[in-house]
Amino acid sequence: MKVNDDFLKSMKEAFDLLRTKGPKEATAAVQRALAGGKGHDSGHGSGHSGGDSGGNASNSAQQAQAGQPNSTPPNTQPNMPRSPGEWTQAWSNAYAQTQAHPTPHSQADTTIDADAPGVFSTHTFSNHAGQRGYKLYVPAVYNGAPLPLIVMLHGCTQNADDFAAGTRMNELAERRGFLVVYPNQSQAANHSTCWNWFKPEDQQRDQGEPSLIAGITREVMARYRVDPARVYVAGLSAGGAMADIMLTTSPDLYAAAGVHSGLAYGSAKGLPSALAAMKGGISGQRHRTHAAPQRPLIVFHGDADQAVHPSNGIALVAPFDASATDITASTVSAAQSDTTRATHAQRRYTVQRRLAANGVEAEYWTIHGAGHAWSGGSPRGTYTDPSGPDAAAEMVRFFLAHPR
Repeated sequence: MKVNDDFLKSMKEAFDLLRTKGPKEATAAVQRALAGGKGHDSGHGSGHSGGDSGGNASNSAQQAQAGQPNSTPPNTQPNMPRSPGEWTQAWSNAYAQTQAHPTPHSQADTTIDADAPGVFSTHTFSNHAGQRGYKLYVPAVYNGAPLPLIVMLHGCTQNADDFAAGTRMNELAERRGFLVVYPNQSQAANHSTCWNWFKPEDQQRDQGEPSLIAGITREVMARYRVDPARVYVAGLSAGGAMADIMLTTSPDLYAAAGVHSGLAYGSAKGLPSALAAMKGGISGQRHRTHAAPQRPLIVFHGDADQAVHPSNGIALVAPFDASATDITASTVSAAQSDTTRATHAQRRYTVQRRLAANGVEAEYWTIHGAGHAWSGGSPRGTYTDPSGPDAAAEMVRFFLAHPR
């Protein structure tokens, strides 16, 4: 085993010790790794690490070192961190040292971002329905206290790294204090890496892709202190359609959902009806059930969307039909003043607050003039519209106001 592999094994042990025993034991493992020794094998790491890091190892090292100019030399022991945040910084420094001169063709399984100083790692999950990779963001503010978890489902042709960059959800996780997991669709399952929201076998609880996404969610909950009353799911386009499937089929797992430019559960039962639904055809909507909603829902849709017709956004909130109230932007947009990266939306938008007969709430945001793109997103990601209101921040505001 190469030196970097030995070190990574020790650091995975240290992460496990941080969660199960505390900073003192974890730091001891860091010190052993820096001294060239091996930690005791804990028998269970932080997941199955993959090679897709969203960047090469040397870039990760440069970013980590730039953010931590006072890195501890490899042959000295670091001072004992006094808080979990300091411990995370120490880990980042130590990891960067091992990657300063990576072996040829090696790839890191973590990504360091100056705007999101937590750990963004790669894992895989398998069950009877197959296997999917996922990226997990653990904010630097995580100290073992229970935090919310948001599951983010990317759109077609996207992946976890692209979606994280475009939505900037990791930055919000750092500011608001929550974990984010990004399941990756397999190209073997869908050539365009779309979630198969339109296939009957992928619309059922504990079957197909819903079982994989729920399994990933539960795996993160088992490995970290997650508040089970504050687990949420959101997605864009095909990912948005799958988010509504997850909320509908697993209301005991997810407290609320966010759907951006997506479609409602039951809109299609095959590819022909999926295409009809995306175009706004009546035949695409006839498969839908009209059960009362069980969990809150926030929906964003551009009224100039030519990929997924805006009528699908209306269909998502149609079951919330007991009342509908238009609200002003200043009333609902408290989330935008709560983040330093927020900018004033250049696009006009209309927000409607709706209520189902059973008292479950929904919000419906119509972004005027917007196409098929994540509103208020970063141009670093695909399918984003930086000129719109910040959908990610508004979803987080809505989610945290609606625990299960």
